[in-house]
Amino acid sequence: MGITSAIVMFAVIWWMIFFIVLPLRMVTQGEDGNVVPGTHKSAPANPQLKRKAKITTVWAIGIWIIFATIILSGVISVRDLDWFNRMPSAQQPLVGN
Repeated sequence: MGITSAIVMFAVIWWMIFFIVLPLRMVTQGEDGNVVPGTHKSAPANPQLKRKAKITTVWAIGIWIIFATIILSGVISVRDLDWFNRMPSAQQPLVGN
């Protein structure tokens, strides 16, 4: 795994976890009883984005370490995910021009 793929994998994991953490413990303006004019009553009263970003980062680092370890150790490779046998085997030479 190269540095670019490691960064992309971390970004994907981070955003997936962020979208999971985002609605947790959310209090809407309607529940709070203080609806700001021009906003919907289901808008968050206090989104706590900095706190949720920190929680997301901690979880994403842990999950990224697990995924990176699995990939780098070779426990799972791309060939393991080739369920339709479209990839040539490792011993078979590639046919070129």
